Amino acid sequence: MDRGFRIGTGLVAAVIPLVVLGIAVVLVHESWLSLRTFGLGFWRTSTWDPVAGDFGAVPFLWGTLYSSFLALLISTPVALGIAIFLSEMAPSALRQPLVFLTDLLAAIPSIIYGLWGIFVLVPIVRAFQASLPDGLRKTTLFTGPPVGVGMLAAALVLAVMVLPYTASVAREVLRAVPPTQREAALALGATRWESIKVTLFYGRTGVLGAILLGLGRALGETMAVTMVIGNTPKASLSLLAPQYTMAAVIANEFTEAADKLYLDSLVAIGLVLFIVTFAINALSRLLIWRVGAEQGARRRAAPAGAAPAASGA
Repeated sequence: MDRGFRIGTGLVAAVIPLVVLGIAVVLVHESWLSLRTFGLGFWRTSTWDPVAGDFGAVPFLWGTLYSSFLALLISTPVALGIAIFLSEMAPSALRQPLVFLTDLLAAIPSIIYGLWGIFVLVPIVRAFQASLPDGLRKTTLFTGPPVGVGMLAAALVLAVMVLPYTASVAREVLRAVPPTQREAALALGATRWESIKVTLFYGRTGVLGAILLGLGRALGETMAVTMVIGNTPKASLSLLAPQYTMAAVIANEFTEAADKLYLDSLVAIGLVLFIVTFAINALSRLLIWRVGAEQGARRRAAPAGAAPAASGA
């Protein structure tokens, strides 16, 4: 019975890598014409011209990574602030309603975020751009037409969307920290903020995982970003210029692909997104393992270092 249960659970667990492998095989097969035609140049070319049959993934790769990391830069401090307040400082009567509202943000459909971005964020970004001095608007970081749609609007929408994921996981990580860590810090004369810093340090592996979970959520977002990023296949450092992401170009142009090479190139974009997402998640997991291993080694070393002192006493 135990052997059968072990084999059964093993087969179920094997489904996950088989599904991932199957997705990769399908994407390679369906994008083979594009991969054979452009080769590695597909990853290095910025041209996207369906009429001429010339395709490159650079603008979409850039737009995806730029918007995701910019959203992470905006959302992480806010998410950690929410997590710290809810786990360490919020009154009991206020904690549960705020937890519910934070988790509710994760349940809102992305199309709603897109509409909110169009009617709220885009006018704010447009007004912000119009208020900039002429000299600043000519710099690389702030060039672009004064329409409001662009990288900054997309990053703000993404930041709001990933906020509940990072905040919720970080909150649970901080709540799981043993109370003795806080009590020991306070007993040594630490202030409230210093005890919170001790808590954050103790749970840093989980907090890092929460941040990277938000990054994974941002990389694959489609609809909300499509509605506010401007959908222009041109890589730019400007926060205000219309740009494009990999998920957005697939959603916008898949039904319009008029020939085999065009269709295969869109699937190749999907393959690039799959590889980028897989690579970033793998690197994230390695980083979490490394931080966790260092933390575990430090904990094991502490009793070992304390033993000679105890024996000498």
